[in-house]
Amino acid sequence: MAAQQRPVQQQQQAAQAVDFEDYLPVMAERLGEEGLMQELASGFRLLMDPARGLITFDSLRRNAPLLGLGAMSDDDLRGMLAEGDFDGDGALSEMEFCVLMVRLSPELMDEPRRWLDDAVSQASQFLF
Repeated sequence: MAAQQRPVQQQQQAAQAVDFEDYLPVMAERLGEEGLMQELASGFRLLMDPARGLITFDSLRRNAPLLGLGAMSDDDLRGMLAEGDFDGDGALSEMEFCVLMVRLSPELMDEPRRWLDDAVSQASQFLF
């Protein structure tokens, strides 16, 4: 029975990841750059260990249900931490958390990419 529940949990987690990827660009559009950064900082504070000022495995495990991630395994949570842990200390700083959130939402960079492509296209008309 537990083996059957595992694929269902993985599908639910994948659906949640898709929801996040869809949601962050909408937040960015509605809140603007400064508002988005404030929201990400609020999310960081929600998940962090107040004693360390970092998101640790224990603080993530404790607060995961607030994000609908309570069913995630310890290995999955450790994997999430490892993906964003650039300095190798086993925890996420606010900067690491914000970078991870943006990396998890590649659509957030679509508009700046379009601006760059347009600028390059316009410049190439003058150069060639």
